Amino acid sequence: MTATRSSTRVPGACAATPPHRLRADAVRNRERIIGAAREAMVEFGAEIPLDEIARRAGVGNATLYRHFPDRLELIHHVTLSVMDRTADKAECALAEEPDAFQALRRFVFAAVEERIGALCPLLSDGVDKDHPDLLAARERLEGAVEALMGAARDSGQLRTDIAVGDLMVALTQLTRPLPGSGCTNFDRFVYRHLVLFLDGLRAPARSELPGAAATLEDLRHG
Repeated sequence: MTATRSSTRVPGACAATPPHRLRADAVRNRERIIGAAREAMVEFGAEIPLDEIARRAGVGNATLYRHFPDRLELIHHVTLSVMDRTADKAECALAEEPDAFQALRRFVFAAVEERIGALCPLLSDGVDKDHPDLLAARERLEGAVEALMGAARDSGQLRTDIAVGDLMVALTQLTRPLPGSGCTNFDRFVYRHLVLFLDGLRAPARSELPGAAATLEDLRHG
């Protein structure tokens, strides 16, 4: 059985809103810096030289430091960007896909594209995990993913013994960066394993899971 939902989202609601009170060129520079930093930190880790991030973004060092005075400030905004973009993907999948499990599947693949596993090393690097912006972004992401999972669960397609934390652990492990590991063409294995993982989420469950379903709160407190 599949679930069909009507959407009340207005056209364009899935598009990200740029920061306010910045000139258009400043907004573009800021977005380029965050995007370049996100890709570089996934590839090489959080300690990549800021000069290299500026080069990848196509801006001067002075422009980078004008927007982000130090590395922790940049990491903070990269983390927000990953969380916000991932929540956008979840909300759009739920709004646009008539089939509940297909919406979940679409989100899983989109989350892998965002490399959400990069959040773990970034958040362990001195960033204030209790910053109000990060808490709000985390709450939004958790709510968006739970809505997706709830729709799939209500449709009878998703097993009932998992929670948001279980899904995010799996996605994190499949997208953790491996800087300096010597692994090549890693992505071709990721998508293969994603399909295996998604098959394991489907109801009826073929086995009983040990332990209890994990929430994001469980993950935060170990």
